[in-house]
Amino acid sequence: PKDVAPGLPSDVLLRRPDVLQAEAMLKAANADIGAARAAFFPRISLTTTLGTASDDLSNLFKSGNGTWSYAPQLVMPIFDARTWSALKASKVQQKMAVASYERAIQNAFREVADALAVRGTVGEQLAAQQALVNALTEAYRLASARFEKGIASYLAVLDAQRSLFAAQQGLVTLRLADQASRIRLYSTLGGGWEVNAADVMKARGRAATSGAAR
Repeated sequence: PKDVAPGLPSDVLLRRPDVLQAEAMLKAANADIGAARAAFFPRISLTTTLGTASDDLSNLFKSGNGTWSYAPQLVMPIFDARTWSALKASKVQQKMAVASYERAIQNAFREVADALAVRGTVGEQLAAQQALVNALTEAYRLASARFEKGIASYLAVLDAQRSLFAAQQGLVTLRLADQASRIRLYSTLGGGWEVNAADVMKARGRAATSGAAR
């Protein structure tokens, strides 16, 4: 699969099952989903041009303890007490729905930040291991050439070969870790990092429709 898209919008997280479930709970409590998203959902770029975690994403968590630092932007009421259906919903239900929504959003952004961090670390290790394999491949070639010319023992060839094989095994292990990190990131993003503009617009449209229906 393609690598992580640069400037990936956080709206892709609206596809996550846990976020969708939390929004369903809000709807059941007669919440305005558009207002809830405006209040609690940070609209940022998740990745840089290099596909790594953006500063905006990192800044959502306090340095040191890593606690959530995004302040809710309450620009409009989430619950309209003037409607009969809103009055039917208990205050406890409303508070539980909002708390669940906040947790789902925070968990989504945290999982993405962690997955991008792991992916970045594995990527660096993979590049370093590939460079080591390249260097040991050349060392093995030179040892073999020196042996064929009679200026080195076969023991030197065996040593170079063993070092190369060990490095190649390490490279295979890191490639597997790289694939695992891709799968993890794919999952945390709610189904991949290829942005479908139509899906994003649908997600925004559902929020707008929910608000208008109230």
